[in-house]
Order: sequence, then structure tokens, then C-alpha cells
Amino acid sequence: MSENKTNFIIAIRGYKIIKKQKNANFTDFTASDDLNNKVLLRIIEPLDNEYIGISYVNDTAEFIKQEKYDSAILISKKFTDTAVKTMANEKIQHISDDYMPPFHIEELYSAIIDCVNRQCMKKCGKVNLVKSDCTEKKVDLCRTSALAGSARSHFEDGLIGLLKNDLKMAFALNK
Repeated sequence: MSENKTNFIIAIRGYKIIKKQKNANFTDFTASDDLNNKVLLRIIEPLDNEYIGISYVNDTAEFIKQEKYDSAILISKKFTDTAVKTMANEKIQHISDDYMPPFHIEELYSAIIDCVNRQCMKKCGKVNLVKSDCTEKKVDLCRTSALAGSARSHFEDGLIGLLKNDLKMAFALNK
């Protein structure tokens, strides 16, 4: 669940993954943004239904300083109120079951189109801007082309929920 949120943020913000490191209770993604800033995305997996407290935040804040990250995002199911306040003071963003940072529908649509274009490059060696340019043997059955069409329709109609689902499908196509 948390890795889905991480992939969503990576796609929406256009981060490039540099490194992924799995540890006992957390997974770190080191990424870079458009300005080449070093970004930490840390997924903390709670043992059961526990809240992530201030000790995790303090440890992460120290790690950010030691490793010279420009920004960081902590991702988990639940955080204590104190942990959320400390993250705000440390300029660490967070994502939880209760909170997702705001984004524009254009960013979501752009992330889908980027995934679709990568899939077209992988399958056909070129990006097809028009369905008639698709060299897939059965153009009408091309899942990539169909996804692009659905995403465009959902974007034009302002259907964010369906666009989020389109992004999940785009991730699946690129695996």
C-alpha cells in the first residue's frame, strides 16, 4: 500500500529514482527532482496498527542532515500528532492514510502520458501521438493506446479518481 503511494508521488513530481534500499522497518528511495535536488522518500512499515512516533521522525531528520538531502517525505499508515508537528518543523513532508499532499490534475495526467510514452518506446521504438500511427498489429487491441485514450477522456472530464486508476494501470504496463 505505501509503495503504491510512493510510486504515485514519484510519478506526479517527476522524480528520477537513484537508489532503493530496504531495511528492517523501512525502505528508502533516493531520488532527484527536476532541479537535481536530492530527495529522500522513506516508507516506514509499522508492525501492526501502530502509529509512527517522534523517534522515527528524529532519526530521519538526523539521517537527512548526515546524508545531505535537500528534502524528504515520510510515508506510513499513521503518524502521531507530535510526529506530524515535528515533521512540519523539520520541513519533512508526510503521506499517510489520512493525508496526501495536494497535486494538480494536469500533473496526474502528465504522469500517465509519460508512462504511456515509455511503454510505446519499449514496445514499438517510438512515441505515437496519434492512434493511427500505432504500429501494433491490432491497433484497436493495444492496451497502451487504449489507456492513453481513457486517460485523456478522464482528464477532459475532470475525473481524478479514474485518472488515479489510469496511473495504476500505466504502472502495471511498465513492469
